[in-house]
Amino acid sequence: MNRIDLKGRKAVVTGGARGIGLAICQRLADSGAQCAIWDRDEEAATRAASEFPGSEAIAVDVTDPGSVDAAVAATSEVMGDIDILVNNAGIAGSSRKLWECEPEEWQEVLQIDLFGVFLCCRALVPGMIAKGYGRVVNIASIAGKEGNPNASHYSAAKAGVIGLTKSLGKECAESGVIVNCVTPAVIETDILKQISQEHIDYMLSRIPMGRFGLTEEAAALVAWLSSEDCSFTTGGVFDLSGGRATY
Repeated sequence: MNRIDLKGRKAVVTGGARGIGLAICQRLADSGAQCAIWDRDEEAATRAASEFPGSEAIAVDVTDPGSVDAAVAATSEVMGDIDILVNNAGIAGSSRKLWECEPEEWQEVLQIDLFGVFLCCRALVPGMIAKGYGRVVNIASIAGKEGNPNASHYSAAKAGVIGLTKSLGKECAESGVIVNCVTPAVIETDILKQISQEHIDYMLSRIPMGRFGLTEEAAALVAWLSSEDCSFTTGGVFDLSGGRATY
């Protein structure tokens, strides 16, 4: 593992209790950062935090403005100012054609995958701007660039995350706050349990490398985007797709 220097940095990772989020916490901690694991599953977050010295578990619903504000207050009390925000929390929703989706399900995916990113950025970015330094990394998806069939809710939400990243990156461009996003193809985590095998097979068939991505590979890219070395790239979209995306 290549070392990235995040010593002394304070990070918030949403959905950090499992999957990609947990791998990100591991890599950031290994690089010297202190992590606040924001997750709606408080028990899982507490277990995850116990693996990383100095980490904190914070129960939060990223779709609830009051819950996010409370999480900011609780995190600030124990960790101080936040340097890094990784918006990773998300759900896939079921694999259905658009007209087969219930409005409530469609809205739930957008609330967690897009509105939650907005709320967390809204809550933490002003503090970063005030001190003249910050790194925001949003976990989007290749589906947000290409649109996956039978995943209109997820594709639309992740396309929104890409647009939000580009906009916020420009708004913060002269502030010392860098904002980028990552667009993974399929990475094997528990989120695959939410979708059909047919849909998983379709996504895998689109990857020239012929394999799933690894959570550790996602974490490595996020760690660099969270570092001072990433200093002249903002509003960027970084593919992690095994060759599926070539632009």
